[in-house]
Amino acid sequence: MVQCEAKYPDERRPRTCLELCEAWARGKIKMPTAKRAILDSHAVAKEIDDTEYGALCHAIGHAGATVHVETHALGLPIYELTALVLKYGKDNFPKPVSEKIIYYSDRLFYWQENTDKLGFDWTDFLLDDTRPNKERVLRKKLKQ
Repeated sequence: MVQCEAKYPDERRPRTCLELCEAWARGKIKMPTAKRAILDSHAVAKEIDDTEYGALCHAIGHAGATVHVETHALGLPIYELTALVLKYGKDNFPKPVSEKIIYYSDRLFYWQENTDKLGFDWTDFLLDDTRPNKERVLRKKLKQ
């Protein structure tokens, strides 16, 4: 994110997306405000003539949308790894992509071990384990 802000200091929509989606996850704002920010981050990707940065904007939009539907989480690594391939090229991407995948794994283990210890306030719907996974329910309906 920092590299993007250095390259495009006047483009705040991806940062705003992250900030508002965190506020949504903490129950400080309602979904429509965060949704607008998510769509705005995706809009940057379509407006800008920079495929690497565009992929990062899509990654950020999907990361934010994960608050709403868990399966959007897949968009983050797909788009971020795409940005790395675009940045380093077809001959030089394996090392940075491998390093990023290791980073993802490390972060997942960190959050798995520490989420409850950090004392973050989360909105009630994120803490409700009885709610069905929306994507799984939809997929099940489509198979019938």
